[in-house]
Amino acid sequence: MVLIRALEQRILTEGQILPGEVLKVGSFLNQQIDTKLLKDMGEEIARLFSSNNVTKVLTIESSGIALAYSAAVALGVPMVFAKKHKSSNLAGNILTSKVFSYTHQQTYDIMVSGDYINNDDTILIVDDFLAMGNALNGLIDIVGQGGAKLAGCAIAIEKGFQGGGDALRAKGIRVESLAIIDKMTDDSLEFRPQ
Repeated sequence: MVLIRALEQRILTEGQILPGEVLKVGSFLNQQIDTKLLKDMGEEIARLFSSNNVTKVLTIESSGIALAYSAAVALGVPMVFAKKHKSSNLAGNILTSKVFSYTHQQTYDIMVSGDYINNDDTILIVDDFLAMGNALNGLIDIVGQGGAKLAGCAIAIEKGFQGGGDALRAKGIRVESLAIIDKMTDDSLEFRPQ
């Protein structure tokens, strides 16, 4: 609970609400990173999923990588990230899914080498934000293509008012968000009690 309150306080004091229901937290979470806060968040995610036998953490580039890395270190497992652009070192069996980015208003073909996700894996998906669930749905699709088991999804900040997390929970997918914003206007936000 202390970590959740600390994260909520950082969002309130340092977060910037931008037009289009965008919350900028670049000063501590995804451009400049508060390493102590991130370490604590990774440890909390590891605690939440400690009984799930997670073998790998999966995220999408780029702003989810730091949190996913922190969670993977705390769990003692490898971290894999989906690329948004094909590169020459990505060949062979490629797991791919289409993801619409709410922030960038663009559709990406995300991809992961099939060498890194297989039917022996139990995957925990970790990301910095959850809004409508597009990125998570794409990553869940990739987990399924690889034949792996999904442990669940861990999120730093969920925009609860956009419904993505609740839609995933309604499908029976475990979603743990460290902070959930229930309401956001141009100059204020309210957190869901946890």
